[in-house]
Amino acid sequence: MENRIKETLVELFDGIRRADGDAIASRMALLDDYLVKGRSSLHPQLVHFLENRSYPKALMFLGGEHDIPAGACGGGR
Repeated sequence: MENRIKETLVELFDGIRRADGDAIASRMALLDDYLVKGRSSLHPQLVHFLENRSYPKALMFLGGEHDIPAGACGGGR
């Protein structure tokens, strides 16, 4: 599931780069679906990022980065 999420995030950012509204909407819908289906098996921090649509942070997390900046919620590792 995490690999599919990572691939979808990459596709989302590509859609944003190309200003492709259909690609953006479809990838966001996929990410929402992955969250619903995988919530119980996903890492809680990844769930948090997906719930809040902190997609850059979700991609950082899936890329193994450890210094993900805290957001407005004040969370962190």
